[in-house]
Amino acid sequence: MNRPAVELRVGGQSYRVVASTDEAELQRLAEVVDTRLRDLAGPGRALAPQSLLLVAISLAHDLETERARTRAVEVRSKEMLTSVLQRIDALLNEEDSKPDETNDVISDPPADQPEAP
Repeated sequence: MNRPAVELRVGGQSYRVVASTDEAELQRLAEVVDTRLRDLAGPGRALAPQSLLLVAISLAHDLETERARTRAVEVRSKEMLTSVLQRIDALLNEEDSKPDETNDVISDPPADQPEAP
């Protein structure tokens, strides 16, 4: 399937891009890069040719940082879930090992004995 080229404006330059992502998403991502470029250069300053590379490295660093945070959260979540399951198992095993108190049923007195007043 042929996709139309999308024109993106980043760092004062126009780029024609063909990608599997829809145009709105490409424009949004281009805006993220353009904003980072403007932040790097500062207001009214010209962009150096290396600026785009520095932004790409900065965004890659952000991505790797977020991936590391996600992995840490996943590990911590698994540890907490394991701990909760172990506690539940311990409580269930404790319940299973207790004598069954439901068998202690009070019976009626024998017919030849009078009931207590």
